[in-house]
Amino acid sequence: MNKNIKNIEKTLLSDNWYRLHKYAFDYQAPNGQWQRQEREAYDRGNGATILLYSPAQGTVILTRQFRLPTYVNGNPDGYLIEACAGLLDELNPEDCIKKECEEETGFRLNKVRKIFEAYMSPGSVTEKLYFFVAEYAQEMKVSEGGGLEHEQENIEVLEMPLAEALGMIERGEIQDGKTIMLLQYAKLQQLC
Repeated sequence: MNKNIKNIEKTLLSDNWYRLHKYAFDYQAPNGQWQRQEREAYDRGNGATILLYSPAQGTVILTRQFRLPTYVNGNPDGYLIEACAGLLDELNPEDCIKKECEEETGFRLNKVRKIFEAYMSPGSVTEKLYFFVAEYAQEMKVSEGGGLEHEQENIEVLEMPLAEALGMIERGEIQDGKTIMLLQYAKLQQLC
């Protein structure tokens, strides 16, 4: 427990899509004085993400889907190219990402490798992401993917050379943080 934090008050502001809370608390500053602070935190649960790669082909599997928050923030068509990802819900990170991968990309994975964990927007969102990589081959494809119909994800599955995906980052065509991190990891580790 952090001894510099006390008297935490939590107020629910919204419980629509996920939960938004307002917190008021006392924080002891480095100079020893106590300050009353207020912050809002959006709790959407933790998630997992994965980059599928093929060393033999030098390719990766990514997805493309509409993301409303990017659209309202100036992304002209609202579509993002991303690594497969999903919320843990009641699953552990490894089981979650295997399930999400099959639903979104159509590839059934038996083996994944966790590479790190990261908070993606710690100033306002509680979510921690678990990052994975896994090799894929065409014989692992069990469906067309695209996400679950009742979740209205409408996901397009993309297969491309790693070099092309890295070029898309430079041109601003890939702007998703988790995806950039995974692609840079693949380049640094020479996965394909």
